[in-house]
Amino acid sequence: MLEICGVSKRYGKVMANDNISFSVGPGEIAVLAGPNGAGKSTLIKSVAGLLRYEGRITIGGIPNKDPEAKRLLGYVPEIPAVYDLLTVSEHLEFVRRAWRLEDDGTAAALLERLELADKAGKLGKELSKGMQQKLSIACALVHRPKVAIFDEPLVGLDPHAIKELKEIFRELKADGCAVLISTHMLDSVEDFWDTAKIMMGGRFAAAKRNVPEETENESLEELFFRITEGGGQG
Repeated sequence: MLEICGVSKRYGKVMANDNISFSVGPGEIAVLAGPNGAGKSTLIKSVAGLLRYEGRITIGGIPNKDPEAKRLLGYVPEIPAVYDLLTVSEHLEFVRRAWRLEDDGTAAALLERLELADKAGKLGKELSKGMQQKLSIACALVHRPKVAIFDEPLVGLDPHAIKELKEIFRELKADGCAVLISTHMLDSVEDFWDTAKIMMGGRFAAAKRNVPEETENESLEELFFRITEGGGQG
């Protein structure tokens, strides 16, 4: 569903992404992990079509910057980007109308789940950072995307919202959505990821599949620290 082939991105002399290739299939949850500056957010932004890059990225077989590909994509940025002078409900209405979708109740259900229903009339600039994050999540999912990408989505959320978002991840997986999550909070995704990539210096330093029956294998968190602190390869 999401295909990333030979993607490279350079900022001046810094190679933020160096010939990255991988895919995320329908109903699969992939995790990107790595220290600050590893290139995770650059890759996420490239998938979202926000950066120029070398290589190829397709969503549902369509080049990611094509409007039809964007229609299939839901994107939650690391820093919420809400409109100061739109209310919470107007944000979701804006997204729904942008894709010419009928109101099927998804927006109201998301606001209820993320405890934003009573904030529906508040302006974006009146929301706390945590509320802005929850609104960003709702906006990314209101059109029922086939590919959903999240850049540090758990940061700033309260415990209830984290629990709800983890349940949303599971539901997206069950619905056949391809999910890509960039996160430092590895313990929060430990129980539902399918594949993981550890990034270092713009490249993949290790890859791991979640195979529950292989109980002797090291955890994702253990692999992360071995690679990022010990310099090992996996």
